[in-house]
Amino acid sequence: MIAALREMVDTDGGSYDKAGVDAVGAQVARFCEAQGIAVQRLPQSRFGDCLRATVEGGDATASGNQRQNIVLMGHRDTVFPKGEPQRRPFTIQGDRAYGPGVADMKAGLVMNMFVLAAFRKFGGAPGPLVGLFTGDEEIGSPEGRPVIEAEGRGARVVFNSEPGRPDQGVVTGRKGGVFMAFDIEGKAAHSGGNFEEGISAIGELAAKITAIHALTDLKRGITLNVGLVSGGQSVNTTAPWAQGQIDLRYIEPADRDEIVGKIEAIVAKSFVPGTRATLSIRGEFLPLTQSPASAKVYELYEKAARDSGIAAHARFSGGCADSGFTAAVGAPTLCAVGPVGGKAHSPEEYLELDSLVPRAQALARAILRLDAAGI
Repeated sequence: MIAALREMVDTDGGSYDKAGVDAVGAQVARFCEAQGIAVQRLPQSRFGDCLRATVEGGDATASGNQRQNIVLMGHRDTVFPKGEPQRRPFTIQGDRAYGPGVADMKAGLVMNMFVLAAFRKFGGAPGPLVGLFTGDEEIGSPEGRPVIEAEGRGARVVFNSEPGRPDQGVVTGRKGGVFMAFDIEGKAAHSGGNFEEGISAIGELAAKITAIHALTDLKRGITLNVGLVSGGQSVNTTAPWAQGQIDLRYIEPADRDEIVGKIEAIVAKSFVPGTRATLSIRGEFLPLTQSPASAKVYELYEKAARDSGIAAHARFSGGCADSGFTAAVGAPTLCAVGPVGGKAHSPEEYLELDSLVPRAQALARAILRLDAAGI
């Protein structure tokens, strides 16, 4: 598992690097095919292709549940720029491994690969297993979402192998997220010679940021962050254009439309007379909410983890993930069942190496017990 993880971490794979994400996919496919696991490639035009690995299993309807496939899910892309693995390759220090994407979520991919291989070699799965390996989660799954939702509609259960929490926790709830950009048009003018003829897009940007940030409501779990800004032509020119990019997080599905509507009103309003602005949605995640069926999956997993030497805990996360898409289409879903890690998206990201095997065993035990649990 460590050898496979080293190769994967040392392969470039930022979300916008289709060739790199597909190279990681080729590694997944080689491993699966060497284990006798069929792999289907679902081509995507802009981002990494989706891979669908399948292992045949027993009659999934024996328990009366008509959702057939047992889905193990994960994404291959990372948030890091091209060349990051060369600058900061996979390393092991003590009981931890480091490197770009080592926990989020290449270790989860490796775990899923080995769980699929174990069931392919030894049998025992209570239904068909599907390993879904997508390529654009870190930017909201703009191409992967339809594939994920289609898989979720036919799923008996979905285990998303995002990194387990440092306290061994798994995730039963997540915030939803909307990623937006607003573009502002002003008018250029010399800031000394004819200042009064200019219309500052950056001035408008500043006013809009203040208004957007004021929509944050921590008691309701709603946060707004304009995390990227750009604009202007030169220091001595009134800015003819500007852009801000917004991260909205929320808990309750109804809050999404309310806050987006308020953002639309702020973008439509001209705080600096003469400016114009447009808003676009760049990506979106749905919240992961725990249904009664998902609660049963957590109870099953918690007992399976305990028998694997893990004291798992249910956790809520402000981060978003593809698990929200499968939950929204009705699939009982549990997230963050992958190996334990922390400090994702940073140079200090780490993986607890001694969690690789126990977390794989916990997942396999949970799968083996689906029938007995009535799932």
